[in-house]
Amino acid sequence: MWRRAIVDAALMMLALMDANYLKRIVDAELSKLLGASGAVLIEGAKASGKTATALRAASSGVMLDVDDNARQMASLEPAMVLAGNTPRLIDEWQIEPSIWNHVRREADRRSHPGQFILTGSAVPADDASRHTGAGRFTRLRMRPLSLYEAGRSSGEISLGGLLDGRGQRAERSELSIASAAELICAGGWPGNIGKPLSAALRVNRGYVDEICRADLSRVSGKRRDPIKVERLVRSLARNIATPVAASTLAADVGGSGSGNGLKRDTAAEYLEDLERLMVVENQPAWGEHLRSRATLRTTPVRHFVDPSIAVAALRASPESLLRDLQFLGFLFESMAVRDLRIYAQAADARVYHYREQDGLEVDAIVEAADGHWAAFEIKLGERRIAEGAKSLRRLAERARGSGHEPPAALAVITLNGYGFTDGNEVGIIPIGALGP
Repeated sequence: MWRRAIVDAALMMLALMDANYLKRIVDAELSKLLGASGAVLIEGAKASGKTATALRAASSGVMLDVDDNARQMASLEPAMVLAGNTPRLIDEWQIEPSIWNHVRREADRRSHPGQFILTGSAVPADDASRHTGAGRFTRLRMRPLSLYEAGRSSGEISLGGLLDGRGQRAERSELSIASAAELICAGGWPGNIGKPLSAALRVNRGYVDEICRADLSRVSGKRRDPIKVERLVRSLARNIATPVAASTLAADVGGSGSGNGLKRDTAAEYLEDLERLMVVENQPAWGEHLRSRATLRTTPVRHFVDPSIAVAALRASPESLLRDLQFLGFLFESMAVRDLRIYAQAADARVYHYREQDGLEVDAIVEAADGHWAAFEIKLGERRIAEGAKSLRRLAERARGSGHEPPAALAVITLNGYGFTDGNEVGIIPIGALGP
């Protein structure tokens, strides 16, 4: 009876959500993984839509974040929590980390794919999943909505097609700089769709406040000073889309010699906590296979999972961003990287950056598992397109000179205009035409 009530509640929630559900790129990925793995773990920041997506694929489920009875039962008699029609959803599993091993063992016992879906918005302090899930679980990263998923991009130019070397064209895309500022401020959070921008801004600020006040302490298992966390998040926001070092962030908070500052090691711990909450997602360096005389910079480029977090941390608005176009350019780059990551994951690819000490920088390198790669510069203003194209050509020369395979595509991602790509030349991709 108890189990049936939980199943009915989950399916009722699904019915209510279905009418307003925005199709996600990971829907197809989840379906494939359920056909191949005993359990799938959907990971991502809070409010990115994991539960709604999981419920559409699940036949029953339990919500550990809202069901006190289920949490108690997970520790006392976990078999009852795992019983139900499959795929069985265990939502926010990290609230009761011991359930992980029970799911693993039950998936082994049943020996059939598609038994469980777990969702998680934080990595538990002991990170047990890192050591015991191999061969049983497949991980699926879920991020906020891309512009394509939110209906703000036509998707005429496919990232998967670019990696395959296909030339593509797109009709003129018109996205004003004011509209871009509004999209960045609202972010890709599904819950903000249809809300007035003023309401979305308040929700996003509350999201950041909760990260600083409680979430970091919860995920680390240690008390974190919310004032210092807030200062660090604000410093990250000011340095978004840059390879800022932890020591620089610590100094920006107040300096190790100040009673109100952070030591470098403490700042590094806070940054690790933010990554475990999946609200910070660094962009690693590319080029370990590119034999070059140039010395590469390996510091990751800092990004939030959605640039709206940076806006909220600084309590900015579209109007204030339009008064600081340089900072808006960094936020635009971060939004483009967010979308590239979503599209790249669907193509079994990853997103990197490239930086040399001699000054050559390329904003995004997308490399597929088969070795094919494409390079992108991200420029808010049309005046800087030529500068971005020059950097891309220099990188292509580096690749040819090192024996690396040539890029499948080179393109500048910009705000608007016509889109075209050609494997032999630098293309132009308006962000409102880019898709999976």
